[in-house]
Amino acid sequence: SRGLGRAIVSLLLERGEKVIGIGRSHKFDHKNFLFIECDLLDIEAIKRIKFPNLKGQITLINNAGIIGNIKRMSDQKSLDISEVLMVNTVAPAELTNLVYNSLDLKQGFRLINISSGAADKVIPSWASYCASKSSLNIITEAFFLEEKEKGNNIVAYSISPGVIETDMQKQIRQTDKNNFSLVDKFIGYKKNNQLLSSSDAAERLLILLNTPFKGDVKVDLRNL
Repeated sequence: SRGLGRAIVSLLLERGEKVIGIGRSHKFDHKNFLFIECDLLDIEAIKRIKFPNLKGQITLINNAGIIGNIKRMSDQKSLDISEVLMVNTVAPAELTNLVYNSLDLKQGFRLINISSGAADKVIPSWASYCASKSSLNIITEAFFLEEKEKGNNIVAYSISPGVIETDMQKQIRQTDKNNFSLVDKFIGYKKNNQLLSSSDAAERLLILLNTPFKGDVKVDLRNL
């Protein structure tokens, strides 16, 4: 309903694709858009999702993500790691199994997990977020290798989209420097016009989807 997710859906609908959106809310009114309401913090709600008959080439894009409390672990009264891992790692894994196991034809399935550059480096005050995206990378690669062992010719990507101007970036820039030592760096991205727009990132993602898969699961959209 926001940011990159909204941009991806808009672009897909413009190109005539049929889209099923999963989340708490949406802002679309289109004949090719079907909405399934689900809070991705609720594991049981995810497991209750019922899809219509999924035919043809199916692409699952797990885009929902939260950064959690931008604060050092020892300064948090209650750690947010359970919530962050649920939305950023567990929900994508559950949705992948749910969608994939509902397909009669496994061949041609495409999995797109939106990860982050923070998966490969530790950023102070982002412990939960970094851990969740690192885990997402591993899960994506494991899923791809497991299906390859079974002879299923699928596509799987764990994508670092770059630094995009979204509500998450606004949250980061508004963080007190006492809680986040790198806040000035992210303020600088905005001041120096170094942020990628959601629409540009969505365009790059679709370019990737139209490029033959070479078996490289981890991809940085900034390199396209």
